[in-house]
Amino acid sequence: MKIFRSESLVDYSNYTFNYAIYCRQDQSIETDDIYNLGFLPYSNALQLQQPHYYLARSLRVVLENFKPTSENRRIDKKIAVLNPSLKVWPKQDFKKNEAFQKFCLDYAAIRFDGAMPPERFNYIYKWPYLSHIFEFKDGKGNILGYVFAVLTGQILHYWFSFYDLTHSRLGLGKWMMYQTIVWAENQNLQAIYLGTCYGEKAMYKMRDFKGLEFFDGNKWLADMKLLKQKCKTDHNFAADDFKKTLSD
Repeated sequence: MKIFRSESLVDYSNYTFNYAIYCRQDQSIETDDIYNLGFLPYSNALQLQQPHYYLARSLRVVLENFKPTSENRRIDKKIAVLNPSLKVWPKQDFKKNEAFQKFCLDYAAIRFDGAMPPERFNYIYKWPYLSHIFEFKDGKGNILGYVFAVLTGQILHYWFSFYDLTHSRLGLGKWMMYQTIVWAENQNLQAIYLGTCYGEKAMYKMRDFKGLEFFDGNKWLADMKLLKQKCKTDHNFAADDFKKTLSD
């Protein structure tokens, strides 16, 4: 792998000179290490041929510390009326057809604010380390949702999810994430990565799941009180953490 920095925002008045940190993956055996270093897949530059990752405040569940919460059980009970099932497909065995793509793009058009046109969707689907598709159905065989997952022998990344928004009131999105975590635990994996955790909209993850850690740019921390404080102030971030400690 190659880790590199790209010059970013400049605030001379505050002597803050930012550098975005990226990682280029060269071999498949590097996947676990890349995630453990706090990186997540970068999929917003379709011209990139090699997999690249960006460093961010990411979130993971350490599965040896995971246990269901009352909220997990509540959502599980609500979804039970649909008689749901899960099938996990290796990507090479999954049939990518027009109905599948339309389902995902219709969801993305509503939830991703136009950030996933067909070209980007296909780029993500062809990502070399996107390995599995989690397919959820109801008891009548109707599609409830899909999860795109990166799976190695030790970790799973819950990358993108797409689901039937008519069941949002039942908490379908939360339930799919919970069921994927349970599946990963049953596979004796070490951790499942849940993407970034910024802003108050992301706080449901720390409320709903046990065994969480977040990457603070240097190390993984299990301090959910600190993470909650960060999420609540992300919209008003005026100085970096180091300068904040100097002014306290």
